[in-house]
Amino acid sequence: MKFKNNTYYLRALKENAFSKTATYIKIGILSFLAFYTISCESFLEIESPKDKLISETVYEDKGVIKSALANIYYQMINEGIQQGAFGTSTYMSIYADELDYLGVTTSGAARIIYEHNIQGNNVTASTWWKDSYRIIYSINHFLEGINNSSILSTEEKNDYKGQALFVRAFLHTLLVEVYGDVPYIKTSDYIENGSVSRMPVNEVYENIREDLTIALPLLDNTKGERTYASKSASYALLARTYLYTENWDLAATAATQVINKHTLELDLSKVFLKESPETIWQLENGNNLHTTQASNFIGRNSTSFSYVLTTGLLGVFENNDARKTNWVGINTNANTGNITYYPYKYKDRDGINNPNSEYSIIFRLAEQYLIRAEARAQLGNITGAQNDLNAIRNRAGLANTLANNKDAMLEAIIKERRIELFTEHGHRWYDLKRTGKAAEVIKPIKPNWQDHHILFPIPESEIRKNQNLTQNPGY
Repeated sequence: MKFKNNTYYLRALKENAFSKTATYIKIGILSFLAFYTISCESFLEIESPKDKLISETVYEDKGVIKSALANIYYQMINEGIQQGAFGTSTYMSIYADELDYLGVTTSGAARIIYEHNIQGNNVTASTWWKDSYRIIYSINHFLEGINNSSILSTEEKNDYKGQALFVRAFLHTLLVEVYGDVPYIKTSDYIENGSVSRMPVNEVYENIREDLTIALPLLDNTKGERTYASKSASYALLARTYLYTENWDLAATAATQVINKHTLELDLSKVFLKESPETIWQLENGNNLHTTQASNFIGRNSTSFSYVLTTGLLGVFENNDARKTNWVGINTNANTGNITYYPYKYKDRDGINNPNSEYSIIFRLAEQYLIRAEARAQLGNITGAQNDLNAIRNRAGLANTLANNKDAMLEAIIKERRIELFTEHGHRWYDLKRTGKAAEVIKPIKPNWQDHHILFPIPESEIRKNQNLTQNPGY
């Protein structure tokens, strides 16, 4: 069992200033539960007696309940598909056509992802799966705990429930896009979890929308530094899921809900600061004073840049695009003199001069404009699509789009998404996947590409433990 420092957790404890011995006992129990769920070999191995003990103690103290929720957010920062040391912003960017990997290792996890040498026992695929479902287990346990708590008011229960349901839905959107059919876990019952089956993609999305529909009326619109789930975040996730499932009307409607409540940051150099007005939901960096994006993409010195932008991506920027000036860094290798370009959206690598000036942004307003533009184009509303696309282009110092029909608009929007959202949480890969362009784009530049690479493998270790799980074709 490995214990970790938890900034969220410690902050929540300090805010509540516990003083009674009984409360400290509860804190110890919560710590045990939190790190037990992170450290054990599989999310399916949680034991019932511990769950009963926690439910009877922890969820009768408001301060510890708050810490339990904070710990769920903390886990997301450090583990799972979304973030972790190497989440989708890094690995899906090298898996697609956004980043080249220059690391010296020839057989490490990044090299395997970059070269499309993934097998059924791939470490990254296994880690993402296990970590994500462990967090989902924590969420389900939290939901059950607050539901049975006698100390919380109805309003407090609703707020906690809304946040937990949102995060559960969000994590399942990542799992379904990476692995295809996946279990949608809604319980902490270890017996039931031990025999789950994969659910068809359309049913997974139905469950996602169900969770979000329940969460929406329970959430506030904003909360503090937007590090907690909100009504806007739920609409933003709904808009994305409707886009991915081609529900154009609903995608446009959900995106509009967000656009009407937020404003774009017009200064491109400030878009990724934690105070940016266009941020909808972001994760604080915990113990690290920098984001994982800054840590991974900005080298410690001129010879240590492992992830650099591809010539293909650099080539799609138009002349005078201010995003290239503000969001692309230039490095000259001191040993070779080679010039490379790297993602420079997040600039605070070490957090020395400006501690915590940046948080990892999960949802921001620009994506919602592009979602609505695509939905409107699909619905034949070309003028509306042009207006949304131009809002993003004009901010970058570019002229209005010349696209004036459906096909041209859709092509222009996908191109704009490629530029605006590059190296952000796998957007480019998901766009290639959902538009059926993955093989066409990736095969010419990745010799090992196989059509089944459209999905990651289900971890073989999980299939061995649960005979109801099946493997994706090709692995």
